[in-house]
Amino acid sequence: MGGVHFSRERSRNGVTLVFFWMLSLISVSCAARISVSRQKLQAQNHLNRLNKPAVKTIQSPDGDTIDCVHISHQPAFDHPFLKDHKIQMRPSYHPEGLFDGNKVFNTDTEKPKQRLKPITQLWHMNGKCPQGTIPIRRTKEEDVLRASSVKRYGKKKHRAIPQPRSADPDLINGSGHQHAIAYVEGDKYYGAKATINVWEPKIQQPNEFSLSQLWILGGSFGEDLNSIEAGWQVSPDLYGDNNTRLFTYWTSDAYQATGCYNLLCSGFIQINSEIAMGASISPVSAYRNSQYDISILVWKDPKEGHWWMQFGNDYVLGYWPSFLFSYLAESASMIEWGGEVVNSEPDGHHTSTQMGSGRFPEEGFGKSSYFRNIQVVDDSNNLKAPKGLGTFTEQSNCYDVQTGSNGDWGHYFYYGGPGKNPNCP
Repeated sequence: MGGVHFSRERSRNGVTLVFFWMLSLISVSCAARISVSRQKLQAQNHLNRLNKPAVKTIQSPDGDTIDCVHISHQPAFDHPFLKDHKIQMRPSYHPEGLFDGNKVFNTDTEKPKQRLKPITQLWHMNGKCPQGTIPIRRTKEEDVLRASSVKRYGKKKHRAIPQPRSADPDLINGSGHQHAIAYVEGDKYYGAKATINVWEPKIQQPNEFSLSQLWILGGSFGEDLNSIEAGWQVSPDLYGDNNTRLFTYWTSDAYQATGCYNLLCSGFIQINSEIAMGASISPVSAYRNSQYDISILVWKDPKEGHWWMQFGNDYVLGYWPSFLFSYLAESASMIEWGGEVVNSEPDGHHTSTQMGSGRFPEEGFGKSSYFRNIQVVDDSNNLKAPKGLGTFTEQSNCYDVQTGSNGDWGHYFYYGGPGKNPNCP
């Protein structure tokens, strides 16, 4: 009897173990489902905050939805400091000494000529936003869920900035970000301008990006860095496609808690009804074919102290209120122009994500990407040629930069590269 009792006991124990094993599997499955549900709920709450009620909605040919939102309902006014803010509809002052932004080089004659086809945004094909509204690219659930967390959606990674004079190379390369830039430092700067050649670089991994921009920097490269950034980018992670898009960024604490791309958090106040941040730019340049570029100017209004942004000759987009910043509340101490990519080293090799056109600077016009007419704004609110222009790249065999100057282009540089190649393993 004892033996029978023992085998029954063992059998009962086996059933118990199986029961607990199945219970643990169900628990894990339920926990995973709850986690996904919680993530989706967080994403939905975030979308409700970001996507404001639209006066009009426009479907773009590239799949974007553009919402025309009343100017006073935009995300900026979620900021507690902006509850009673009176929107400034135009800057008090505008920098003097602008270059003619309509000049473009002909691939045959290499002489300035009027651009025949101006750069625009794809959504314009299907409509415009009414006066008194601003166009906002609608954020989708999948956009938010692609981010590492709902909280990090629309934010750059820490230390994603080129540090030309850093003594610690690990600090530069540790983030996997690589650059090819021109820069100035050692003075007080009140803005910067550039005309930037627009391309559609190939991205190897969805978590990588390629961008071309200007940086307006204040503070140290530690935890207190202030940065205002604007340009074009291709970022599958952020936008869900490989389109070239206009973007802006800001941070007042070295990308830790403050700031974001475009209008994905409260901060930048947009006043323009025609240009949508984060929307696709069209057309883009083609190798040995038509070249297209965009002009971007960012400057500090000497009266109000806000940092304004202008796109092309005609579009003053809006401003970053001065209270967002500590160091940039006064002036910038460094200006950078150039390209940046993320190198995630897929398969242990350097990424083949392209910077600029994907060609090295020595190939020149029509093949390599360029910045031209680069300028800084001085303390008299005048646009001036940069003095003591330096260059910087982490791995010139992967991405490089070469500067020059002439009568038509002022100070300029060619930059970029293919990434992975026989000299960049």
